[in-house]
Amino acid sequence: MTIHTPLRGLRCFCVAAECLSFKETAKQLYLTPSAVSHQIKQLEDNLNLSLFERKTRAIALTETGKRFYQEVQPLLAQLADTIAQFSQVERMQEVSISMPEFFASELFVPKLIGWSAQYPNINLKLETVKSRRDSPKYTDLSIILSGKQPDESQAYDLFPISYVPACNPKLYEQIHGKSYRALEKTPLILHQARPHAWHQWAEHVGYHNFKPKQIIQLDSMFSVARAAQQGLGVALIPLPISQSWFSSGSLVRLFEQELLSRDRYYLVRHDGDANRPEIQLLIEWVLKSFQPVNS
Repeated sequence: MTIHTPLRGLRCFCVAAECLSFKETAKQLYLTPSAVSHQIKQLEDNLNLSLFERKTRAIALTETGKRFYQEVQPLLAQLADTIAQFSQVERMQEVSISMPEFFASELFVPKLIGWSAQYPNINLKLETVKSRRDSPKYTDLSIILSGKQPDESQAYDLFPISYVPACNPKLYEQIHGKSYRALEKTPLILHQARPHAWHQWAEHVGYHNFKPKQIIQLDSMFSVARAAQQGLGVALIPLPISQSWFSSGSLVRLFEQELLSRDRYYLVRHDGDANRPEIQLLIEWVLKSFQPVNS
């Protein structure tokens, strides 16, 4: 014989067994006392058991009721935990991450289609930082450009960067094949965070007594790449982060020699809460997506 016992009746029974009051049970379950009494009576009828002794002003568990409670309560608790776990998985979560503006536009955002398909229940909050001097808002994670390993306990090395001279195709046709001295006859563009980069590149390639005609410093790497693409001059462009500009033909590499940099991109975790697995999922996704990046 199959016995159909509603879960709400079992839950009602367990609460009543703990507080030994139908009135208090009704208050905890947002029911009326008569509804509680009805559900427990229905449970007793389904089981053909007497679970409570009903007294004038109180109730008490029968011996059968005590044994039934000891068997049922752990099962209901396990069921509640299982439901909570699945609810946690399905609810929308959020992870915040900050990173340099150029990294976001050139590398991170183009890959987000893959993230969204893999983790549709995790929202991302992306904060961009224009320069290293800016103070970013607090976020769970940060991607930073630094010349040394960050002090934080959870920091992951992504990849280094180097700089190459580049310009648009039209200027390339005018300069290509000429000596380094051609650089002294055109404006040179760089990021203001590295004001001596052109002289460092010249020293690196053995071009001494370098005397540029004009150096233009811009405050964002996107502005540097855009200025070169529009023909303003020759820029020192970072690789591999700017690879899409070369792949599309917007920029052309003028000389093969690269200026190697001590700077590397690092992923840093600020929130160490082990109860937020969504942060670890984003860390693993970033490491898989950007470590290493092939130039």
